[in-house]
Amino acid sequence: MVHLTLKSANVKTGPIPVSTSAAETCPTSCGQYGVCYGKFGPLGLHWSKVSNGERGMSWLDFTAAIAALPAGQLWRHNQAGDLPGVDQVIDTDALRLLVRANKGRKGFTYSHKPVGAGHDWNAVAVRWSNRHGFTINLSADTVQQADELKSHGIAPVVVVVPEDTDAFITPAGNKAIICPAQTHDNVSCDTCRLCQWAERDVIVAFRAHGTKKREITEAKVFTILK
Repeated sequence: MVHLTLKSANVKTGPIPVSTSAAETCPTSCGQYGVCYGKFGPLGLHWSKVSNGERGMSWLDFTAAIAALPAGQLWRHNQAGDLPGVDQVIDTDALRLLVRANKGRKGFTYSHKPVGAGHDWNAVAVRWSNRHGFTINLSADTVQQADELKSHGIAPVVVVVPEDTDAFITPAGNKAIICPAQTHDNVSCDTCRLCQWAERDVIVAFRAHGTKKREITEAKVFTILK
């Protein structure tokens, strides 16, 4: 199941459409699998209902709803959840439907689905999606992993960092900046749009946040830079 909220109430996202996908889409290999912010608070309650089928719609109905959005509309796929497909595998047929529905619109998302060795078809699907207007950001749990994902050259990269981190240069020499919505009160996804820019070179770093940010920090799912 997948749910579409036509106007988000999240101030960091801004009043844009956002979707939520069932938890089964999340790969168990994700470094934040047990402490994801999406599992807690109001979003956690909503996500749970989408995951057990109490809320949401079929994929075909969802893609039709995306195709009905106004031309040029910015929207975020998955405030919780991942790309279509159970666990680590991307359902390429479902993704193709979404990319086509997004044509003329400005959809973007983040994914922990693996794209390295042994996951060639995932990599092909992500590259194809980014080249056809639906931006998939590859999500890293460590700075080293961010460098590895960047080296593939198939998609823009984001990474989680400690809450007191400022802009930095990665060990491989890649530039990383903190999400502008986390550093400026008057900036949201709606006004920033950096994560929708598929051709960007800079890595976007998200400071750990949410109910479990201390747990995330203590779990050291990212590398703390000194």
